[in-house]
Amino acid sequence: MELHILEHSLKVASIAKEGIQICTHGLIKLAFLPSKTRCKFFSLTETPEDYTIIVDEEGFKELPESEHLSVAEATWLALNVVSGGGSSSSSQPIGVTKIAKSVIAPLADHNISVFMLSTYQTDFILVRERDLPMVMHTLSSEFTLLRVVNGETVAANSLGVSNGFVKPKMVQRPIIHPLSSPSNMFCVTSLNPDTLPTVATLLMDVMFYSSGVKEPGTATEDSGHIRFFSFSLIEGYISLVMDEQTTRRFPNNVLFTSASGELWKMVRIGGQPLGFDECGIVAQISEPLATADIPAYYISTFKFDHALVSENPTQRTALSLFTCLVLLTLACQKSLCLLIYQVECML
Repeated sequence: MELHILEHSLKVASIAKEGIQICTHGLIKLAFLPSKTRCKFFSLTETPEDYTIIVDEEGFKELPESEHLSVAEATWLALNVVSGGGSSSSSQPIGVTKIAKSVIAPLADHNISVFMLSTYQTDFILVRERDLPMVMHTLSSEFTLLRVVNGETVAANSLGVSNGFVKPKMVQRPIIHPLSSPSNMFCVTSLNPDTLPTVATLLMDVMFYSSGVKEPGTATEDSGHIRFFSFSLIEGYISLVMDEQTTRRFPNNVLFTSASGELWKMVRIGGQPLGFDECGIVAQISEPLATADIPAYYISTFKFDHALVSENPTQRTALSLFTCLVLLTLACQKSLCLLIYQVECML
């Protein structure tokens, strides 16, 4: 397999909910008018706490300076696993569990922090630019390492990691952060970029006015639902993650769906903001899921992490049982009692 090191230098930022209006002009330009910018990598994810932005340096120029904008100090690089030498943007998602043991776990074993962004097309593993030499050394035995330079894929040169490097001792990774599972179901989908103008007004409403007046009967976070919406426009490919209720607002045949109409259940990681320095959080979640052969998407945000595991909509009566199995698959040591309590609450 090939590991592509993309050419984008990325910033990870948070926009406070009360400050989103200040940034709306730049965000609309990045999402809906890409031809007016030189941005090639843009992602916006809304959670109950804030908006997380992942954007390349050209796109970052579109955002104004503001007290409501917090930027992680590091510059990040995006890695992408490609099977069989194909395009890094395939028509089917890879799934973070498919790379848990080959990429995520080895990086955690070498104390390399990662920031994950799963999309409809593929999975991006973000690493700090300063960690790239160690990343390459860690993964060079399992992957053909390639760099993307000016749109062309070339062999990645060694960045001079010492020959005295010692392979770390592999250890178990108990889950130390609390987990929770909101009640709403999510869809991971896409749309043809050519149809984007036809739903631009709707998307703007979903992206920037979610805190407005709710329709009668609309579920709220008090009923176990949370607000989560993710939009990515990366090298011309669009990815959307939204709850099942939001998808119903879109016209028929606009959004891509699988033949089974697959839905996803969220596992939310963290009780307090996780930060960027702790290593192994993604591995703690993805390794047990990979062992159990449970497909999952994984989206890191500025404060918390989110895993999406598959739910079969034709077996909705088994929903609680399936969620219990997923959470108990993840359970170990310190987190077990907390997870059992959360499962009992859901039931």
